[in-house]
Amino acid sequence: MQHIQERKMLNSLLWLSFCMSFFMIQGCKSNGSEQNHQTFELNILHINDSHSHLDESTIQLQLKTAEDTREPIQVNYGGFSRVAALFKQLSVQLPNTLKIHAGDALVGDLYFKIGRGEAEAKMMNSICFDSFTLGNHEFDNGDTALLKFLNDLEQSSACPTKTAVLSSNVVFGEGSALYQSNRVQPYTVIEKQGQKIGLIGVTTAFKTKHSSRPDTNTEFLDELASVQAAIDVLKAQGINKIVLQSHIGYQEDLNLIRQLDGVDIVIGGDSHSLLANENLSDYGFSPQGPYPTIAQDKNGRRVCVAQAAQYAYVVGQLNIEFDDQGHVLKCGGRPHILLGDRFQRVGNTPVLSAEELDFIHQDIQQSGSLSIVQPDAEADAILAPYRSAKILFGQQNVAVATTNFCLRRVPGTWRDINRSALGDVCNQNSFTHQHGGDIQQLVAEAYLKQGQRYFQANISLINGGGVREDIAQGDINVDKVYRILAFDNTLVQLNMYGHELKAMLEDAMQAVLNGQTGSYPYTAGMTWQVDLNQPLGQRVSHIQIRDAQNQLQALDLNRMYKLITINFLADGQGSYHTLSTIRGDRRIDVGLDYTEAFLQYLEDLPLNNGTRYLGPLDVTYYSTQGFIDAAP
Repeated sequence: MQHIQERKMLNSLLWLSFCMSFFMIQGCKSNGSEQNHQTFELNILHINDSHSHLDESTIQLQLKTAEDTREPIQVNYGGFSRVAALFKQLSVQLPNTLKIHAGDALVGDLYFKIGRGEAEAKMMNSICFDSFTLGNHEFDNGDTALLKFLNDLEQSSACPTKTAVLSSNVVFGEGSALYQSNRVQPYTVIEKQGQKIGLIGVTTAFKTKHSSRPDTNTEFLDELASVQAAIDVLKAQGINKIVLQSHIGYQEDLNLIRQLDGVDIVIGGDSHSLLANENLSDYGFSPQGPYPTIAQDKNGRRVCVAQAAQYAYVVGQLNIEFDDQGHVLKCGGRPHILLGDRFQRVGNTPVLSAEELDFIHQDIQQSGSLSIVQPDAEADAILAPYRSAKILFGQQNVAVATTNFCLRRVPGTWRDINRSALGDVCNQNSFTHQHGGDIQQLVAEAYLKQGQRYFQANISLINGGGVREDIAQGDINVDKVYRILAFDNTLVQLNMYGHELKAMLEDAMQAVLNGQTGSYPYTAGMTWQVDLNQPLGQRVSHIQIRDAQNQLQALDLNRMYKLITINFLADGQGSYHTLSTIRGDRRIDVGLDYTEAFLQYLEDLPLNNGTRYLGPLDVTYYSTQGFIDAAP
């Protein structure tokens, strides 16, 4: 027995000696079979494409008010003060947090019109973003305007560290206000818990150069080459955790990742993509992919992809776990679709009961994507003076209408003819019966002007139901413009063959015959005649295109034309099925707010003794040159 005890003691001493001798190499483990691998957790909070939308909106969701009952419920939605509140809350709760804005902070709301980015900068600084990617709309007013915004972002900051502004593929040309400056960097490095994380920015190249207005000498290099070069520099510094802040679009991100070596995470923007669980379709949303989306780089390494929709409606919360070699072990998280807590039926009748409200709150908790968040009081206080200025700006007159511009969805004498707030002066107007709505045609003209300014568009398209109010003779103020075009639409460039334009018009006429009067088309740069008694494919004839010399030429079915329209129609909504087939390089999401485009058209009218006058279009500019309706 004594011999056995002595042997055990000797073995213990030998084991202790072994551990002490090799501890620095492989650690001391009694089973000797595992290595001490350490993992690192990173959390990223992110938004993208906020587009100067600082105020909350309202939305109708399909929410449960009883066990087996969903119905439309209206609730407040989004707002930058809610974004700030959730960022603050989660930053305290989560370890190793990065705060990222993936581009297009500017353009899309009156806040930008009144301050050119000042309010946006201050609201961003209420969050203290670690980094910000330049989006294409940061260049909409040239490099000097971009510098003003960057100055606002820096000078209004009380944050512990300044926001790093990133784009690896922009080269500011000689003469640019940002030429040879260090205000925009290809990448930055941030340290968390002793771990260095590289963050790289990239800006959509072709769209920014051709659909925004950077200075002439400012160039945008190839996205793939620029990003890979930045990755290689960071890897050479021993940095093995790399985040790409991309403003090129969700599908483009997935394509890019397959060609990259060394990226771990992509926080995206530009396509305004909502990534979430499929169950959100029950609530009235249409996610474009899962949150997060798991992709693979060219070597088969896992890459986590996230994006957070648009307009400060959603905050993304991405969680990533790395091994000690910097490889992604797993990633998870969720979007937070930001809601208020005031729920009501549309029209508020009947009032929701306490039991129904309980069902609504449970439904939201179980959604995995919806979050009730109270606005941050400090952020609200920052925004308050700008909100007051916005209200005053909305009351400003921009032009004087010399005549009435009638609202009418469809020409003719019996289809949906009573929508005009001006009464029979429009509803029973013989010119409107023959050619359709004056205001719809005017909006189409405005969009063509914007399309010509940005990418030499040939044609514009708007649907009759996309325009909501007449313009009466007299003053037109900013608020009126926003009531005429009341939806959240942006402009899209589609490169289409002539035969596709013909099919597009035939789609619209079929929709009208099916009772969708709001689908009737209005274009600028293209005219036609309609006979709804003809069979499908033959209802639209005598299609002509206005050329660069302002002459009308017959539509060439085999020629490519540049069309500017709204994203609603480009996505195939309103029964514009042909438009939904235009994808890839033939579709460019310009991203200009459609209401801003019309407001810009009015502001570009010539001054006459200090006043801009809006007169009627010549009849030859109306798209419908002849209209024969089917019998009721």
